Amino acid sequence: MRIKSFRVQNFRRLKNVRVDLDAETTIFVGANNSGKTSATHVFQRFLDPNVRFQIYDFAADCWETFSRFDPEANNDEIEFPEIYFDLWFEVDDDNVHRVLDLLPGLDWNGEPVGLRMIYGPKDSSALIERYKKARNERKLPQDGSNGTYKPWPTDLMDYLKKTLASEYEIRHYVLDERQCDDDLNPMAGYTPFRLGSGAGAIISRLIKVDFLNAQRHLTDAESHGRAEDLSRRLSRYYQRNLQKFETDLAALSALANSESALNEHFAQAFESILKSVEHLGYPGGTNAGLVVKASFNVQNMLSTSARVHYVLPSGNNGQNVESSQALPDQYNGLGFKNLIYMAVEILDFHHAWEDMEGQPPVHLIMIEEPEAHLHAQLQQVFIRRVFELLPEAKPGYHTQMVVTTHSSHILYESSFQPIRYFCRDKRDGALHRSDVKNLSIFYNGEKEATREFLQQYLKLTHCDLFFADAAILVEGNVERLLLPLIIDRNFPQLKACHITILEVGGAFAHKFQELLDFLDVATLVITDIDSVEPPAGLDADQKETDRSQACMTTVPEAVTSNETLKNWFPKLKSVRELLDLPDGEKVVNFHGGEVGNIRVAYQTRQAVVWGTERSVLAGRTLEEAFALENLSWSQDQARKIIGLCIAKSDRLGLAELHEAIFKRVRNLDKTRFALGLIAEQDTAWKTPQYILDGLTWLSNNLAPKPVMPGLRSEVE
Repeated sequence: MRIKSFRVQNFRRLKNVRVDLDAETTIFVGANNSGKTSATHVFQRFLDPNVRFQIYDFAADCWETFSRFDPEANNDEIEFPEIYFDLWFEVDDDNVHRVLDLLPGLDWNGEPVGLRMIYGPKDSSALIERYKKARNERKLPQDGSNGTYKPWPTDLMDYLKKTLASEYEIRHYVLDERQCDDDLNPMAGYTPFRLGSGAGAIISRLIKVDFLNAQRHLTDAESHGRAEDLSRRLSRYYQRNLQKFETDLAALSALANSESALNEHFAQAFESILKSVEHLGYPGGTNAGLVVKASFNVQNMLSTSARVHYVLPSGNNGQNVESSQALPDQYNGLGFKNLIYMAVEILDFHHAWEDMEGQPPVHLIMIEEPEAHLHAQLQQVFIRRVFELLPEAKPGYHTQMVVTTHSSHILYESSFQPIRYFCRDKRDGALHRSDVKNLSIFYNGEKEATREFLQQYLKLTHCDLFFADAAILVEGNVERLLLPLIIDRNFPQLKACHITILEVGGAFAHKFQELLDFLDVATLVITDIDSVEPPAGLDADQKETDRSQACMTTVPEAVTSNETLKNWFPKLKSVRELLDLPDGEKVVNFHGGEVGNIRVAYQTRQAVVWGTERSVLAGRTLEEAFALENLSWSQDQARKIIGLCIAKSDRLGLAELHEAIFKRVRNLDKTRFALGLIAEQDTAWKTPQYILDGLTWLSNNLAPKPVMPGLRSEVE
């Protein structure tokens, strides 16, 4: 038995999302404040009776509903916001008896079993009356002044900040999968069956959820902050789970003898101090005397006297550990502490689950940001081996893990199958909302080749695409090297955004189309127009350009050899048509004509001046476009290191110089060109206009949207 999926509505950023869980380990990824933590906290709110809801757990648009509520209006049919949480279980034959109360009918035939939990008003009418009474009893300033003070409650939102726990409750319902659509939403007209007061006990018999939070407070012992040292954690684990010491009579006898000897030592050591205290009038005639005694409590030995130590490597191949040098636990790095701490916690969760009376068949462990303090290799080892920590569960019992992470190294060890991508919903009116995308969609037959390429690419590059606000796909190493400098000079506002730059080449950028469309990440594709000569006797629409000769963009009927421009977007071959294409048509549109969030940028015609000559020209590549738009600068002999300076260029006309630059670029050391520009530290050169146009679009796309008055950004 396991959790198949869950759905959340009106909880923080999760307005209405469905999340499918892997049978073993599911990985939640996404940028900061995308809803990953919300998807774990919703389990705490609904399943842990010690954790209470707060008004800020409602989605942002629910706050507006609360704030605008008018208690004097006709509220006979008012529906206050509610938070929905649906759990869907796959049930095996060994556990059917556990879910009898959740079966939708006698004709159940093995479909997923659904449980809906709703956090809503206990009694809407009574809530309104109590709210009215509170408003009428407000204490206004007696002098009638209208200062900044506003007595409670200012509105229903303010009222529920204090009274939510008494006004709202959790209700439970049985869901019938056959009465739901393909996305497990109940269909119109279907009313789920409500469970009675014993629903909480039913849930506790089915599932146990444990949380390993990101803030584990692993600090050195010398620090003055909160510390959870490893020795204390192992002490708790010992007390809960390991075989105790009391049965070893020989050891207990040794402890008793040691305690007696230590008491004699204390009596001698503290004798002078205690005699001095007597001169102060204590203990006096009726007060008890003072004595210092040792007490060896076996249960507390590990936390008070024993300490974890780290044995230093020696030349004895690990033999005779007792004679090896060792350091206390506070002298080792936080990374290993964190790794061992997480392992102990996970094992402790498992043993506590097994020891429960009426052990639930499903154990869900949620681990938040395991990468804290771990270097890349340890992060990979953790996600690869974490499930192997647990002993094999008994038949009919199952453990699932959910890991939230910002680590591309953890993703390195994962296929797309378990990844659930949390992203900000960009639809119109979607204020502070998230969407959740299931990357297992790439495991159908049609997408297999694309999936294999993308997975290999991400493994090779440790790509942080899943955590970025935007992506820039570039042609090659030159663009990758120069873009940070260009952004720093021309678009400093983009430095505040999380942008990943991927070097994919013009021949492979189109392979990212499905993933970028799916993830809905704002993406700028910077590529080259790559003009080539068409074979003689054919028009531009019929050309096979793979083996054609490179040519200048001024050649009549020239076509592009760039796979991105030909086969992805804008799906044009003619260089003339590409150069004539307006900027507004360089954005990939979604199905239905809606403006998308992927734009392509390639060389465009720009005004070029050389002496008294003027023309409008377009480069074939970045280097050629740079030379044309910085013609005088690049031909200065002082900048020969850049590689674009043509010998005796002052004797050439514009057309001749353009041709000479075209030929030079074809044999240019492009990495040296980029590093030369970086080393120049000269602000006089201009960025090619097509790159500026693309970055302007990206900057506008990432610009913060206006926030509705009265609303503030909610926690994740």
